[in-house]
Amino acid sequence: MEFAKPPGGPPHPDAASHPEAAFSAEHAAPADPGASASALPHNDEAELNKDRLELALEAAGLDLWENDLVTGAVTRKATKTFTELGFTLDEMASAVPDIYDLFHPDDVEVVRQAVHDHLGGVTPQYRCEFRLRSKQGEWVWFANYGRIMDTHTSTPGRRLIGVTFNIHDRKQREQEIAQINQQLREQNALLQKLNAELERLASKDALTGLANRRSLMEQGHNECRRARRFGHPLSVLVVDIDLFKSVNDTWGHLIGDRMICAVAQVCQTRKRAGVDIVARFGGEEFVIVLPETDGPSALRAAESLRAEVEAMSVPINDEELRLAVTVSIGVATSMPDDPQEFETLVNRADHALYRAKGTGRNTVYCADDGNLPLFDAG
Repeated sequence: MEFAKPPGGPPHPDAASHPEAAFSAEHAAPADPGASASALPHNDEAELNKDRLELALEAAGLDLWENDLVTGAVTRKATKTFTELGFTLDEMASAVPDIYDLFHPDDVEVVRQAVHDHLGGVTPQYRCEFRLRSKQGEWVWFANYGRIMDTHTSTPGRRLIGVTFNIHDRKQREQEIAQINQQLREQNALLQKLNAELERLASKDALTGLANRRSLMEQGHNECRRARRFGHPLSVLVVDIDLFKSVNDTWGHLIGDRMICAVAQVCQTRKRAGVDIVARFGGEEFVIVLPETDGPSALRAAESLRAEVEAMSVPINDEELRLAVTVSIGVATSMPDDPQEFETLVNRADHALYRAKGTGRNTVYCADDGNLPLFDAG
């Protein structure tokens, strides 16, 4: 790199070996009281300002250009940009007759619109980011910044002056960050989906697909609070498959599981969507929660369920051998004038169930009215 000689004498002896001396007060030559920038000849001062501008542009990585908007002539070409793209001076003149041929097809209209907006007074400056094709065929990101500089002259609106600078590294970083953010969004969405699936699995009974005991207790407490807040009745049915142990002992656990699933399906199909709760409480026992349901309505629902189960049978094998199945049901209701906790309701319904078991099974018993059977299969 060459260093310009200061006017009136040779360069400072440390200038070449210590270029940082230009920025250090310790290496500055003593000031000559008789010398000043204003004492320089006009041409020398203009040349010095030109050198200063070139240095500033070079240090900032800017390529200065100027267009005559009246004639359409390019009065100063962005030669550094073309050189950076790999074109020689001759190739700039011959191989690139139209600058828009170098623009990425997706960016041409963007650039034209930005120029149009500035020339039309819509924007105070001309700003635009775009891709140019290098000699090797690669797309390189650049940016333009410019504005009309002669608004106060006798021929305003003639000189559009601006700079072009390379923003490829910045764009690549932005694209990398965008890709990373997109991957994070996709991973977060997948994680949320997996968490939702885990939550669903954690709240479902693996065999029947009904709510499990943990989910039942949580939802049951919520329904009790809601019933108290709005003054609604709340009923609970505890359903148990009759003589289930003998089915397991005689036919095996697979047939027992088949019977459990069959009864669970009947309970599930009878539930009011978005209202009732149907859960497997454990083994061959189920719990059904009926919000906004009083005692008589709960008993009717229980009897209808008992009758539907009694009417079905469970296949044993491919030889069309089938097993009859019945259930016993206990019913308990919490009324607005005497609200109860969910555990209390379940325990009361469970006690009613065992009363039903003790009287011959295939029966519906209510926890109220002295535990008398209100409906009986016989």
